[in-house]
Amino acid sequence: MTQEVVTYEQFTGDPFASYRPDNEVEGALTVLKWAYETYGDSIVYACSFGAEGIVLIDLISKVKPDAKVVFLDTGIHFQETYELIDKVKARYPQLNIEMRKPDLTLDEQAEEYGSALWNKNPNQCCYIRKIKPLEDTLSGATAWVSGLRREQSASRKNTNFVNKDERFQSVKVCPLIYWTWDFVWQYIRLNDLDYNVLHDQGYPSIGCMPCTSPDEGDGRSGRWKGFNKTECGLHTTGNQD
Repeated sequence: MTQEVVTYEQFTGDPFASYRPDNEVEGALTVLKWAYETYGDSIVYACSFGAEGIVLIDLISKVKPDAKVVFLDTGIHFQETYELIDKVKARYPQLNIEMRKPDLTLDEQAEEYGSALWNKNPNQCCYIRKIKPLEDTLSGATAWVSGLRREQSASRKNTNFVNKDERFQSVKVCPLIYWTWDFVWQYIRLNDLDYNVLHDQGYPSIGCMPCTSPDEGDGRSGRWKGFNKTECGLHTTGNQD
């Protein structure tokens, strides 16, 4: 595989478009090795610390033990999520894990937009507390890593290993596109990885506390109940879903 640097401005297509790995782990590691060899310190992993996130952290630690990992700390995550992050920091002490906070505190947001903005306009809340902080994080990065999988939702079914990210004008690397939900958990259990205990309580996808509910499905089910919304906006081309 060529080491030509793929940038947003010069993006001509996924260099792995014809790559079909023999197994999921081999595929993810191959893409991650390429990404970190190509981008070095100018690639960031934006991690939500969900099941896919735990897998990617373990894989990334094998490729670049001191990789930069950013968690968008909205201030309204579950306590279980923060406890998991502490466990991950202890297990992978070399990783550079940054807790990125929004410009507005929750009190400042309530003063400007009203209380519980997530109940009235979740798109605006996501923009303030997640999208804008990631924009700031990626302003000095050429590429970023994401745990998107094709089977998660209809909006993600065409995700490639390497993508031109119009939302952040960056390159988005997605090593897990062929992983199934079952295989994610097989990897977690096989490697005895810590994970968010809320997964054991019926939460397939875990985000901010007010906008996440237990659900019998998988993928994005359980997010933003009552709204026509399945994405926070990080993986779409605009602020609205």
